[in-house]
Amino acid sequence: MKKTILLTLALATTFCLGFAFKTIITTNNPNKMKKVTGIGGIFFKCKDPKAMTEWYQKHLGLETNPYGATFEWYEGPDSTKKAQTQWTPFKETTKYFEPSTREFMINYRVENLEALVEELKKEGVTIVDKIETYDYGKFVHILDAEGNKVELWEPKD
Repeated sequence: MKKTILLTLALATTFCLGFAFKTIITTNNPNKMKKVTGIGGIFFKCKDPKAMTEWYQKHLGLETNPYGATFEWYEGPDSTKKAQTQWTPFKETTKYFEPSTREFMINYRVENLEALVEELKKEGVTIVDKIETYDYGKFVHILDAEGNKVELWEPKD
């Protein structure tokens, strides 16, 4: 009985240490830097954001808030770490998407925004503004190959 318990504890400890080591190696390995980890938000222009939000609430059942709707999800099938994706209609006259002339902007969740911005600069990507920090994370905007403004967000989850 004692051997079984000791063997089980040894296996569990080995598994946990292996998982922790893999996490440290994956997260801290500069050659395997994660860039995008998910969609942080979908933003689009419309004539009347309030009416659009109400329409989606009524017809598609979105649980709305003053910013649109927030979809909560888990980062992995076995994870307890919650994440979220924001859905937000903007007034069609918004300047927030500039310098892009598109009707939409996508927000991507990223890890280690500072390191990613440095890497993007080296790759010649246009960085639109400086990294801004808020109580819910860090943000910066870039332009993609066709001049679409893209928002990068390192959340504080």
